[in-house]
Order: sequence, then C-alpha cells, then structure tokens
Amino acid sequence: MTSSRPYLIRALYQWIVDNGVTPYILVDASVEGVNAPEQYVQDGKIVLNIAPMAVRSLVLADEHISFNARFGGHAMDVFVPVSAVLAIYARENGQGMMFNDEPRSPEPPKPGGSSPEEDASKPKLRIVK
Repeated sequence: MTSSRPYLIRALYQWIVDNGVTPYILVDASVEGVNAPEQYVQDGKIVLNIAPMAVRSLVLADEHISFNARFGGHAMDVFVPVSAVLAIYARENGQGMMFNDEPRSPEPPKPGGSSPEEDASKPKLRIVK
C-alpha cells in the first residue's frame, strides 16, 4: 500500500487552518532531498511554519511538500520529502500528529514460487470459528 503520511498531512493541515491556528511541520533536515534554511536547523531538525499567510505556492503532494517563504528577509524555495516530515501540529496548542517510521512495502513474490524451507518459516492463516 502507499504511505498514509501525505494524506494525513493534508487532512491535518486543513483541520488546523480551518480552526484558525498556525500549522507547523517538524522536519528531519538530514533526510536526502530536504532543501531548507540550514541556519535554522537545530539537532538535525527544523520547524517550518506552513500557514497560508507565511508561505507562497504551497504544494502538499504525495511525495513532497514545497513552498516559497522568507527567512531573515530573504525569499527561499523550500522542498521537503514527505518521508522527512516527523510531525504536523498547531503552534498555539500543540495539537496534531507525530509520525513513526513507516515499514517498507513488502517485496513482491519471486517468480516460480517459494522453496519448502521458505514456506515453513512463513506464518499461516487459518479460519477460527
């Protein structure tokens, strides 16, 4: 299945904005592909205000979040892979959601089936009445 994280981010963003509070995201700045102002990174993380009044051209896509914002008076294009988002929450009251590492999707079965040894180690499902 696809990751639920981008869907939850979009839903919580809308909920936070609809309630008139400020949406912040906590980002793991060490994840490959993160483009955010390094001078604001602390302990490998950065908090970004993604409120409609704070950013321009906000995109909450399945694979990334991107926008333009001013940092210290200088405009910057910010890019955050969704996998780097650790939390989304309201600044005023802390309500929101922290994200855990998502398990990877299982690999598809190999052609030709599995060997008897592999079948013995796999869990079996059975109907219980």
